[in-house]
Amino acid sequence: MLKIFKITAILEGISFLVLMINMLVIKTNNPELYHTIVRPFGIGHGVLFIGYVLLAIFLKNAQNWNFKVFGIILGASLVPFGTFYIEKKYLKEAV
Repeated sequence: MLKIFKITAILEGISFLVLMINMLVIKTNNPELYHTIVRPFGIGHGVLFIGYVLLAIFLKNAQNWNFKVFGIILGASLVPFGTFYIEKKYLKEAV
């Protein structure tokens, strides 16, 4: 399950960055592209975010994460590039 969490963390980070680029660059230049580009990425990112949080909750006891580490892992999903940091620091052993 740790490998699935690692993949989800990477995909969630990528979807977050793609969503931000779409919102900041494409939407400001072409507001009519909202339904064709921003909305599908938003839905995908939402699904990945929920999966990331649920997998973190399931893995908390299995990986013996204390409350501080668990808080860092959950908080990283709210920051750009945060899930990439978690993947490098806490998920090294997942192959």
